[in-house]
Amino acid sequence: MSNIRLFFSKSLSLNLTTTLDKSQSHYISKVMRIKESEVFSLFNISGEWEAKILSISKSIVEFNITKKLRQEENPKELWLAFSPIKSNYFNFMIQKATELGITKFLPIIFDRTVVRKINKERLKKVIIEATEQSNRINVPAMEEPQSLNLFLKNNNTDLIFTDLNSENKKIDLNQLTSNPTCIIIGPEGDFSEKERGEILKYKGVQPIKIN
Repeated sequence: MSNIRLFFSKSLSLNLTTTLDKSQSHYISKVMRIKESEVFSLFNISGEWEAKILSISKSIVEFNITKKLRQEENPKELWLAFSPIKSNYFNFMIQKATELGITKFLPIIFDRTVVRKINKERLKKVIIEATEQSNRINVPAMEEPQSLNLFLKNNNTDLIFTDLNSENKKIDLNQLTSNPTCIIIGPEGDFSEKERGEILKYKGVQPIKIN
């Protein structure tokens, strides 16, 4: 079996016969040069499956699901709340955070945030590609940008606060609960004093200094 794995947004099940979209068909047949009767893998929230190519007609790949390779994942929820940054660095951050196991991204517009809009569709593509490359099954979610107040009000998490003013350099794992663990990082100009105060009042927050 090849090591090619693709995210497939539609339902997958044993003996399913269907087609890849135009973009994925081109990647499989023209870029990776996979031929009829060869196999690759598809994954989504249901798990990972082996797919056998039945035909390639008019540049569209038809395949059949032959077996299940891995069960669905139930990882610990690990979120990243962050300030949007400039495009090239932004893509790199999203890619590496996906590879490290982040399960949800929450863009926050802070007082000192410079980039205040995101291209959600482009970032989703970065996330999917990083998920494909890192052998993950679950694709992290990307939320819409929100204010710090809304984030603190609407989310019940074990919050890890990256605070330059803190002397603490360790996370107390005994304080973590079954809630999602969320790491919050600020903009280039750091958190404002008002924001820092609001975050420190959050129930269960753990400030930590990262050098």
